[in-house]
Amino acid sequence: MNQHDADNDDKLARTTDRFSVGLTGGIGSGKTTVANMFAERGAAVIDTDAIAHQLTAANGVAIAPIVSEFGSAFIDASGAMDRAKMRAHIFSDASAKRRLESILHPLIRAETASAAELAEGLYLIFVVPLLIESGNWRERVKRILVVDCDEQIQLQRVMQRNALSQSQVRAIMATQATRQQRLEAADDVITNDSGPAALMPQIEQLHALYQALSRSI
Repeated sequence: MNQHDADNDDKLARTTDRFSVGLTGGIGSGKTTVANMFAERGAAVIDTDAIAHQLTAANGVAIAPIVSEFGSAFIDASGAMDRAKMRAHIFSDASAKRRLESILHPLIRAETASAAELAEGLYLIFVVPLLIESGNWRERVKRILVVDCDEQIQLQRVMQRNALSQSQVRAIMATQATRQQRLEAADDVITNDSGPAALMPQIEQLHALYQALSRSI
C-alpha cells in the first residue's frame, strides 16, 4: 500500500469511530434494496459500486487512465467506460483485471473516505460488493452484514436484470466469495428470498440494534 492509500485508510478509520456496518452479498442478492431501506430509516449509506460507476461515467476521473491503459475502444459513444466490453475483457484476461483494479481501487478508496467524512446519519453503512474478497474491511467497520439468498434466485435475478446468459452470470459468481464464505464472515444476515415484505421486519430489527450500538460508542 502506498502513502496515499494509507492516508485514505486513516481517514476511513477516523470516520468509523462512528458506528459503521459493512454491507455485502453476492451479485443479485439485493444489496441496493436493503441499503435503501436502511437509508429510509436514517442511516448514511456509502455505496462503493455507485462510486465506481461515477468514476467510470463520462468525464469521470477514471476515464483518462483507462484510455491510457486500455485504449479508446473501451469507451462508449457517451464517453463512459463500456462496462460490457470491459467485463468481457477482464474475464478473459486476469492481467487486465489487475490493471483495471490498480486504476479503480485507489480512486474508490479515496472517494469512499471523503464521502464517509462528509456523511450525516444515525450510523454509517458501507455497501461493498467485494467486501469479503478485499480482506481489509473487517478492520474498518464494526459489523459485517450479509444479504443472503438462494443461488438459483441470484442467477435468475441477474439474468433478468442484466440480460446475461446463465453461463455469464455463473462466471461472475465464480469470481466472488462463496455463499458459505460470506455467511462465515457475517455478524448479521438478512435473508432476501421472498421480496421487500419479508425484508421489512429484518431491517427493523437490525436498525434498532445498530441504533443502540451507535449510542454506546
